[in-house]
Amino acid sequence: MAELDLADGTIWYETTGVTDGDPLVFIHGGWMTGDAWGPQVERFAEDYRVVTLDVRGHGRTGATDADAYSIELFTDDLEALFAALEIERPILCGLSLGSMVAQEYVDRHPDGARAAILGGAVRSMPPVEVPGGMKSLWSPLPALSATLSVSGSAGTFRSMLYSIRATTGERWLSVDPETRAAAIDDVGEIPAREFRKIFDALYRYEPPALTGLEIPTLVVHGDREAPLVKRQGKQIVSAVADGDRLVLSDSGHLVNQDRPRAFNSAAADFLPAA
Repeated sequence: MAELDLADGTIWYETTGVTDGDPLVFIHGGWMTGDAWGPQVERFAEDYRVVTLDVRGHGRTGATDADAYSIELFTDDLEALFAALEIERPILCGLSLGSMVAQEYVDRHPDGARAAILGGAVRSMPPVEVPGGMKSLWSPLPALSATLSVSGSAGTFRSMLYSIRATTGERWLSVDPETRAAAIDDVGEIPAREFRKIFDALYRYEPPALTGLEIPTLVVHGDREAPLVKRQGKQIVSAVADGDRLVLSDSGHLVNQDRPRAFNSAAADFLPAA
């Protein structure tokens, strides 16, 4: 375990595995922590130099002095971490928010990664195209702030889950009660101000097109994933030059935790080809 000092805070990270192995970097989802990748770290540390981190605002990294967060800022942090650890052309594995960071990174550095695995892959939030001007007009941020002041981070997150379930009819986050409860516990540790900054980063992100990107890309969704999120995963695969998509049964948005062995198997099969 270690910390990277930045001008406005520190980033917590951990490296395990083979010191001189190919770097495999895991980027967690929104309001989660790097611990969400536990089954993957255990599996791939045998063959890779594995790096996990807690994105700013999350977990052991916690609050930073930045007034606002963005996917671009999270990607800046990732670049700083790679520079500090002398990592070149990593394999990126991101979930949800982490998949956005991975997309932003490969768009900035089309030759800067060996491969990308995007679990619960999403391009934007909400997962539909909204004209920029309308997005600011329709912003849920004022209502979110009011809910946070009353219900806190965990209560607000539960309300979001209820809304998604009412739309999809599925337990979208995870099919496993323990995984879902652990995720909500993680959210509950995040101060309301940080929760809002993270939500703002997700909501305001304008995704790159990724058209013709030659980095091998694997998109993995659970079969209980929200249909609009699945559609965005298909868009990613259609856009890149070397993309593939896999849907795992009996799993939700946290597909790497709902089906860890299947996720690991799919990643292991993909990586030698990448």
